[in-house]
Amino acid sequence: MATTQLQDLARDAGTKFILALFVDLRGKPCAKLVPVEAVDLLATEGVGFAGYAVGAMGQEPKDPDLMAIPDPESFTPIPFIKDGLAIVHCDPHVEGKPWPYAPRVILKSLIERCSDAGFEPWVGAEVEYFLLSRNADGSVSVADTADTAAQPCYDARGVTRMYDHLTAVSTAMNQLGWSNYANDHEDGNGQFEQNFKFAEALVTADRVITLRYLLSMIAADRGMIATFMPKPFGDKTGSGLHLHLSLTSGGNPVFPTADDDERGLGLSDTAYGFIGGILDHACALQAVVGPTVNSYKRTGAVSTASGASWAPRLATYGGNDRTHYIRVPDSDRIEMRGGDGSANPYLAIAAALGAGIDGIKRSTDPGAVGQGVSDKTLPPTLLHAVEEFEINPVVTGVLDAVGDGVAAYFATIKREEFFAYHSAVTPWELEHYLTAF
Repeated sequence: MATTQLQDLARDAGTKFILALFVDLRGKPCAKLVPVEAVDLLATEGVGFAGYAVGAMGQEPKDPDLMAIPDPESFTPIPFIKDGLAIVHCDPHVEGKPWPYAPRVILKSLIERCSDAGFEPWVGAEVEYFLLSRNADGSVSVADTADTAAQPCYDARGVTRMYDHLTAVSTAMNQLGWSNYANDHEDGNGQFEQNFKFAEALVTADRVITLRYLLSMIAADRGMIATFMPKPFGDKTGSGLHLHLSLTSGGNPVFPTADDDERGLGLSDTAYGFIGGILDHACALQAVVGPTVNSYKRTGAVSTASGASWAPRLATYGGNDRTHYIRVPDSDRIEMRGGDGSANPYLAIAAALGAGIDGIKRSTDPGAVGQGVSDKTLPPTLLHAVEEFEINPVVTGVLDAVGDGVAAYFATIKREEFFAYHSAVTPWELEHYLTAF
């Protein structure tokens, strides 16, 4: 069935080559370029990768191949990148079984867990990014040299100067049926966001990965770098990956309440339990949704040149208020604002769902609006976040959903990442210490 389906999709789209794509635990997109003549082999056997060479996939050089098995439902023609090109997202397998270190496999397991609890998860994602240029000395600067305003957010002139890039991306998203509905200049100079409609959790995660790829390639064609680095500039607003989360049961929304809500947000007890679970596990969640050293330059920022960092510092929630970890813009959804542009969308969504479902099961009380479960301060560094992660059985249980050992492996590579950064001598240290003593 999958063979016929993938064959038909490729034929109908005029596809010549398919990028069989998956990401590692860090979110690195990995692919092989498969000619359409080999679509039968791709659909039935997948395509092989040396897992250790891929990156963070829990393998050593001696281990058997990862076989990337395509999901025909994710087939995405992208002729606006290259004529006849398409992407299909894949689930890595080893020796015929789903590989427990594969982020997409982990998210699928959490979706099953939601189903077992009686819910279907829906997710929207806000992908923020900067458009930069590489300077002769190797440094980077904002690609639009005229983008220098102290408060550039929503500036019509900034959007217009990047018209060709933004409209190319918008047109691509709409050709794919994603329903792009807004494209704006964000709060930092050179920073943009292009929104698309929410969808099932797995579909949205696939689209985030696809969009990052599209943005990178379309920007490169114009001599720019599209970066999702959380904080490329110390004085500018960082880039988030805000997740809008909701649940249905039997197709019916469960977050709104038909009764009076004494807290005033129009939410059901189920929704408050979901919020409470996320807030309860927020410090551990940050290791997953803010998984880089640079992430904590964003959440640790007090303010920026524009006057606000727009990043949460406490595990709190509120109504239509962007200063909180969880914003409730309406009764149909919540917005989780702790994640950033370096987050792996599969893991971030899975971890948020795992925490939220745990909160529902325990009927967790999120506390008063404007506060949180215990007004927790988010971890100040990646190392602190990893330590919170390791002692949290709910969040580690998400990564271990398909097989034990994934959470410990993730913690190890993230701790090593922190200490690799910590061992590097920086310009700041030279400036402050070189002649200080």
